[in-house]
Amino acid sequence: MTTQSYAFIGLGHLGGHLAASLLRNGFAVTVVDRDPAAVARLVALGATAASTPADAARMAGNAVTCLPSPKVSEAVLAGPDGLLEGLTAGGTWIEMSTNGRDEIVRLAGSASEKGIETLECPVTGGVHLAAAGKITALVGGDAALYERHRPAIEAMCAKSFLMGPIGSAAVIKVITNMLAFIHLVAAGEALMLAKRGGLDLAQAFQAIAASSGTSFVHETESQLVLNGSYDIGFTMDLALKDLGFAKAMGEQFGAPLEVASHVQEIFERGKAAYGGDAWSTQIVKLLEDSTGTDLRAPGFPAKLEL
Repeated sequence: MTTQSYAFIGLGHLGGHLAASLLRNGFAVTVVDRDPAAVARLVALGATAASTPADAARMAGNAVTCLPSPKVSEAVLAGPDGLLEGLTAGGTWIEMSTNGRDEIVRLAGSASEKGIETLECPVTGGVHLAAAGKITALVGGDAALYERHRPAIEAMCAKSFLMGPIGSAAVIKVITNMLAFIHLVAAGEALMLAKRGGLDLAQAFQAIAASSGTSFVHETESQLVLNGSYDIGFTMDLALKDLGFAKAMGEQFGAPLEVASHVQEIFERGKAAYGGDAWSTQIVKLLEDSTGTDLRAPGFPAKLEL
């Protein structure tokens, strides 16, 4: 029998699926989002709508956020009608957004001053895995608190890793995203080399996927490039946010990030060409446009599905 209920703030490409997974697994969920249609989709699944984060937190006792930036997370947590106005001492804030380490440590400190405990719980694996409840959670925080909310985390995520104290999950999440963007740029270059070398792209995709050079990104996002939809549900702006976190961590920790820095520059060019709201996979389109060569092949999906 489920004992915890949750406010869920942020029902975008990722958050909407995570909240739906909680509902499917019997949790009581109260939702808030700026998009009325997103709220309506969750209400149709059994959620309760609230007008503000404070109201939702007051009704639920615990809160989950999945938001686009630390600035938005801070506003939802500590701003007018924010979570800290609704959560009571002993409640928990589970932050599933991607933050820098310093940001989440600072925000968790603000919550602690009000008697609110924090788990950072960013997820990795892609929107299609979130839709199926098979995404991976990277958790930072107190081990006993993690165990208390583990049923909810496992309702949303097939795997979870407790990385250490608050801030630890921010570091590993930024690392995983940094690798994903590096792999994406590399996969695009590999496909272009195959195309310009006269290979059949569908066959080249399969050969790479069965080789030592494969990656999760190639096996998933390359399919969207080959289809031409690029529809990964993740934007250039979000990619640049995460690459910025990686750069800052590299400087802070004394870890040279030469490859990641170059990839960040490439994404800056991608944003300049296609806009910050363009899908991150459209970074490969820079190569297509510069060479006048489309990377299309039959038989690949417009969206990723399990």
